Amino acid sequence: MLKPAYAAPHPLAGGKVQLTVSARAAIDTYVPIVLAYPAPAPSNQALKEGLLRAIAPYPHLLGRFALDGHGRRVLHLNNEGVLVIEADVPADMADVLAAGGMATDVAGFYPTVPEESVGPALLQVKLSRYRCGGLLLGVICHPHIADGHAASTFYGAWATAVREGKGFTVPSPFIDRAATAVPGSTPKPVFDHRSIEFKGGEGSATSQPHAVLPMDKIRNVKVHFPAEFIAELRSRVGARCSTFQCLLAHVWKKVTAARGLSPEEFTQVRVAVNCRGRANPPVPMDFFGNMVLWAFPRLQVRDVLGLSYGGVVGAIRDAAARVDEEYIQSYVDFGGVADANGEELAATSTFGTMLCPDIEVDSWLGFRFHQLDFGTGPPSAFLPPGLPVEGLMVFVPSRTVKGSVDLFMALAEDHVAAFKKICYSLD
Repeated sequence: MLKPAYAAPHPLAGGKVQLTVSARAAIDTYVPIVLAYPAPAPSNQALKEGLLRAIAPYPHLLGRFALDGHGRRVLHLNNEGVLVIEADVPADMADVLAAGGMATDVAGFYPTVPEESVGPALLQVKLSRYRCGGLLLGVICHPHIADGHAASTFYGAWATAVREGKGFTVPSPFIDRAATAVPGSTPKPVFDHRSIEFKGGEGSATSQPHAVLPMDKIRNVKVHFPAEFIAELRSRVGARCSTFQCLLAHVWKKVTAARGLSPEEFTQVRVAVNCRGRANPPVPMDFFGNMVLWAFPRLQVRDVLGLSYGGVVGAIRDAAARVDEEYIQSYVDFGGVADANGEELAATSTFGTMLCPDIEVDSWLGFRFHQLDFGTGPPSAFLPPGLPVEGLMVFVPSRTVKGSVDLFMALAEDHVAAFKKICYSLD
């Protein structure tokens, strides 16, 4: 177990803090990433020393989940440290990557995901050193501690600490969690968050109850979207839009068609929204924690398929725009009422399910892989783990051609052939 030796106790040392109210809506499992670094890769010692320097201002990553007197999960800032596993592999990394494990069989490249979240290290690292000198860096981190924005900021700080050496001082992030969620003097939730972000409400944020699909019936699909294809998509939207928006509109159309859904059926997308700049007052962008809520663009199948690209992008934008300061404050007030009642909230986000007719999207498009240069160059590949939810997809900037995007998506095996046949069609 790796942990920094503080010259003086961290101001938050030993305390127990509540999870951010946003974190309670996140899925309760560790999120893995795997990055490939060809030889000459940074040494394990350099990576560990840099990790110690980088993590010192991040006491939450060094703590452990615990339970309070009401049985609710809290974070104990006990400086128990980060788990680092080192492995020597008697093979060449290029041969391992070429063997076909890029999208579905990378579980051995990162630490085993704990079955229980209370107790284990919240950040765990596996350094797999290959005979050729290459390195596979596998990391798992719990989203109740950090959303994608916060996690990527920390990984970038780690890379800089290794690259710059012992003289580099890692900037301290904003970690005042109390400032991110201040209920009103009389908390008054305006929206039905119990039905949207959590289980147990009379309504539902989903088009229909989600079925369970055996894991052996889920197939992971990879699609490469060249920069030229993305440019053509943008031109068809007919208005300024992001790469994420136009690609999401396109994939939503094609997945809906491949599933053969009834025209009258409703389908929706669960889209993560970074609420730092949307809250009132705004939360600093360097806030380390989970500050994500969800938007749910929802249309009938006939509209997803029949509307122009601009129309579908508009539906996505409108849904995201509804996650505004009023909605965020309503959500904070809802959390305040739940706390006052000693209530444990169960998120609607689960895995091992079939989202059809819906989809859920995560995006790494805002992340720049050059930020993960530990001193010998950025990673040569991003290896996503097998996605355990049918309908879950991830957009990743391509490492092969600038401006291109790779889509990793889990689909029911019965829909894969149809999706692959039409995924590049713009009709």
